Amino acid sequence: MIDSSPSSLNPAAKILAALALVSIAVAPILSGCHSSQSPSAGSSLTPVRLQADWYPQPEQGGYYTALVKGYYQAEGLDVTILPLGPYTSAPQVVSSGSADFGLGSSDQILEAVSNGLPLTAISATMQHDPQAIMVHKNSPVHDFSDLEGRSVAAQPGATWFKFIVSKYHLKDVRETPATHSIANFLADPSYIQQIFVTSEPYFVKNAGVDFRTILISGAGYDPYRVLFVRNDFMNQHPDVAAKFVRATIKGWQEYLRDPGPANAMILKLNPAQNSAQMQYTLQALKDGSFITGPDASGEAIGKMDPARWAATNQQLTALGVIKKPIDPATAYTLKFLP
Repeated sequence: MIDSSPSSLNPAAKILAALALVSIAVAPILSGCHSSQSPSAGSSLTPVRLQADWYPQPEQGGYYTALVKGYYQAEGLDVTILPLGPYTSAPQVVSSGSADFGLGSSDQILEAVSNGLPLTAISATMQHDPQAIMVHKNSPVHDFSDLEGRSVAAQPGATWFKFIVSKYHLKDVRETPATHSIANFLADPSYIQQIFVTSEPYFVKNAGVDFRTILISGAGYDPYRVLFVRNDFMNQHPDVAAKFVRATIKGWQEYLRDPGPANAMILKLNPAQNSAQMQYTLQALKDGSFITGPDASGEAIGKMDPARWAATNQQLTALGVIKKPIDPATAYTLKFLP
């Protein structure tokens, strides 16, 4: 849910066209995704807008399952899922009132709250973040400490990068802007880039290039991916927030069992995806226990640990990302979790 989702066409040059394909072919039909069981005029369903964190993709599968299988509707909600392009901020969209709920990460919400944005995280979408760095198989980089003297293509200003530089006392590591493409990686054996293990590796593998990934969470920086809400909406409609969380958790549990209906909707909405890519993503989500955490039964889906929030807040404060100290408990609530 996620910031990089290039399309698989053919190796190298054609992969460069991925985001253009998404932007040109997909954007016109992505003004919002409603359930196929749309409410009739005069319906008592409550309209709800969810600002996603990227274009439709399997990393949002639980939300689309809840939509297509009618779980939201059964809770009395008429949900619209809004896609997000590469240069937009979900917290800003939700804070402005253009959406009610949003998808992001717990470090992002802590920083937003410290900056005065009226947001609260109410559920974990992923227990661990699939962000990583990707290197070629024969690269001498085997640990983050090996980044000394090298360049890393990353999202400008990425907090995880600041954490890595600080923890490993890196003096000479250069951050170059991420391109949302694997073309440079395919062309340059020394290239290192930020990725999601659920996405870019699929295209690299299809291009016949051997690679390795190093999860950022393994270095001790481990925020949640979260569902958050605007505070005034939460306070005025606590019942809606509870219903949305309940239906979403059910959606994720079902998606991991039967991804077919949601994937069909995602593929229709986002033709930059393909069935093989979506299967790869789903398997990566399962293999990494990103949605469920260590409890494969799915019982822990959505759960959040105050200690994890406190640890992330402490890391952000030490890095100077949070300049105005806050109580991390003001950035999340557990009251809507089952």
